[in-house]
Amino acid sequence: MGAVISEASSSQETVSTIEYGAEERALYPALEGQVPIYDRNRFAIPVNIGYILDRFVEAAREAFGTDLTGVYLHGSLAMGCFREDKSDIDLIVVVEGDISDGQKMRFMEEVTALNPLAPKKGIEMSVVKKTYCREFVHPAPYELHYSPAHLDWFRRAPQEYIQKMKGTDKDLAAHFTIIYHHGIVLSGAKIEEIFAPVPREDYLDSILFDVENAKEEIMEQPMYIVLNLCRVLAYMREGLVLSKLQGGEWGLKHLEAVYRRIVGDAVRCYTSDKEMVVERQEAERFCDMMRDCLADGGQLAQEAPAGKAIKSEGRL
Repeated sequence: MGAVISEASSSQETVSTIEYGAEERALYPALEGQVPIYDRNRFAIPVNIGYILDRFVEAAREAFGTDLTGVYLHGSLAMGCFREDKSDIDLIVVVEGDISDGQKMRFMEEVTALNPLAPKKGIEMSVVKKTYCREFVHPAPYELHYSPAHLDWFRRAPQEYIQKMKGTDKDLAAHFTIIYHHGIVLSGAKIEEIFAPVPREDYLDSILFDVENAKEEIMEQPMYIVLNLCRVLAYMREGLVLSKLQGGEWGLKHLEAVYRRIVGDAVRCYTSDKEMVVERQEAERFCDMMRDCLADGGQLAQEAPAGKAIKSEGRL
């Protein structure tokens, strides 16, 4: 049945008044008497994921109160290529200024409680100060970070985690860029009011950092590495800010024919239940070619047997 939606505008944000449908209430009895926080029908977000996002926003509001600026969704969910078996839930929480250890603890307790409901790759989130969203510095500071890789640490030593999980992160340049171009406001001020464009050199450094060990990692994460390399090259050549899936589709159009099989396999695995298996020689050859292209400023190498690369079709 889906949700019934009506919207009311304010100067700060668009508030959706939504009623859960019978199908959703049957899936989650706790929804009875509650309303979703944002218009997820508009963004085609699955019911179970929407429930997690609603509770995440609620937890942020309760933990940070008036210190909360907004909650922003990025990654595959925001870019329309979410796969529950292959994607995580990517979130940025923006706060006005300093937050206390007590606020962090309350928030982390709620976030980790959502972990069993999350997809296989879980929730990844960072809490950042508003000032760094508009006056960007690289690597950007964060006040708190969480991913499933840190769950055991938090459970084992929560106070230590709260005190030490603060620093800088090169990945935030990429996250902020995705939010600026494709992000979804779950709560709070509009994106253009909070985020400024990240300088090109900072975004590029962030995404290059993510693939710097591609050759060493491709046998363990072939789908991720292949698609990620493609989207990095697409940005270097054409300034395109793409998802992993879009990066793979770009690679199929623009790379030499000899490399299209491995990219096609990565795209097919991303869009299906299959796990990608690659031959070491083919995988390392692909990484070497992409490394050379990236080192050459994004210029595609041309191999005699494959002919010329397909000409760019422009921005998406």
